[in-house]
Amino acid sequence: MVDIKQGVLALGGEYHMDANVILVEQGSAQDDIWGFNIYPDLKDDSWIAFVSLINIRPALGNFGMEIKDKNIRTCMRQCIERLII
Repeated sequence: MVDIKQGVLALGGEYHMDANVILVEQGSAQDDIWGFNIYPDLKDDSWIAFVSLINIRPALGNFGMEIKDKNIRTCMRQCIERLII
């Protein structure tokens, strides 16, 4: 899970919601938290998958598990690459 406003992420837990709870407890706003999966063995940009049940947010314009908004994806990718790579 990544908070696109604070530029922080939480990894681990059985479900994405476990990391989501930690971010909220640390002061993140729910609307700023988005889920992803990583596949480190992949060499191209597909090593980050912007897919999670937590991403289904019709009120924010995201109607499925995959994040479609390019701005959100860019913010997420920058944070993930800064903190994981």
